[in-house]
Amino acid sequence: MTTLRQAVREYLRMRRNLGFTLRDAGKGLLDFATFMEQRRASYITQTLALAWAQQPSTVQPAHWARRLGFVRGFAQYRSATDPRTQVPAWRLLPFQPKRARPYLYSDVEIRRLLRAALDMRCRYERGALRPWVYYCLFGLLSVSGLRLGEARNLELHDVDLEAAVLTIRGAKFGKTRLVPLHASTCAVLAEYIRRRTRHWAQRPISSYLFVSSQGNRLDSGDIHRTFYAVCRQIGLRGPTASHGPRLHDLRHRFATHTLVRWYRSHQDPERKLPLLSAYLGHVHVADTQWYRACSPTVSALLLGRCRQVRYPAATRDGTAWGPGWRSWGTPGCGDGEIRYGLRARGGMCRPNDSPDCATSAHG
Repeated sequence: MTTLRQAVREYLRMRRNLGFTLRDAGKGLLDFATFMEQRRASYITQTLALAWAQQPSTVQPAHWARRLGFVRGFAQYRSATDPRTQVPAWRLLPFQPKRARPYLYSDVEIRRLLRAALDMRCRYERGALRPWVYYCLFGLLSVSGLRLGEARNLELHDVDLEAAVLTIRGAKFGKTRLVPLHASTCAVLAEYIRRRTRHWAQRPISSYLFVSSQGNRLDSGDIHRTFYAVCRQIGLRGPTASHGPRLHDLRHRFATHTLVRWYRSHQDPERKLPLLSAYLGHVHVADTQWYRACSPTVSALLLGRCRQVRYPAATRDGTAWGPGWRSWGTPGCGDGEIRYGLRARGGMCRPNDSPDCATSAHG
């Protein structure tokens, strides 16, 4: 019979082959295997699982419940080969996780955030590209709804400016999807790539789109520290605040802004929700439905729609319009605005540059 540690590795390999990343669960279960070895326990009991899950004693109960969940999933797998295994009961450490309430940035706040990123000072010539790196990274997140990890993992060959499409590889559950770009978004990215090429001429650099001052892929911790510093600079966070607007909230803003635009243009968000779900890379449409309740504006518009006696036409001319608005811009690129649009026709998605599909973030 395989040892617990071997079984943990087999379990993690199987789940990862199915598309699960299991970063925290992987570390936790290997630590659990060490815990069991120290106690010379060859099979899982509910008592031992609970004792491990409640470490350390200084954290919130939600952390304990999450750790016990790691063991519960593994125990269910292990019980198929070792009948002595006790699967921790669901009533142990009950906790209903609550999603963090998103901060929905205003158009003015987005413009101030991007301007502050572009105005960052550089102490050394090697970091001269840094303002443009973060200006384009934050801007792309705000107009595309990408996850931060998806934007970090973009490589140059994933950016097709002629076709105006990003290829998102290795997203959640190992999925790959195409994200259309508006022409003005392409103009900003093209300008950034020109600056990137000129800055790193004759020097080694990685193939990632967004690179650090050392030419490597941006570090997640450095991205967050830079974002917090910029937020404090423009007043979105207090000087010593540990909580406040997050980078991931740019994705939430994208989704809620799209729903608001659909409601206000008398379209049918319920019918079009799968389009937004696929665009965001959600596995289930139910994950996208959450956005209907997280924004007071969306909730009010939904209530107003329910009160209407006659349901308005889904579209103006038979064409279903997807996410679209003007969101960010750059000096010297077009008209200084980024229009971002998506048209769906017959299940196919392609960019469009019609001003009718955008609402201005510049008033």
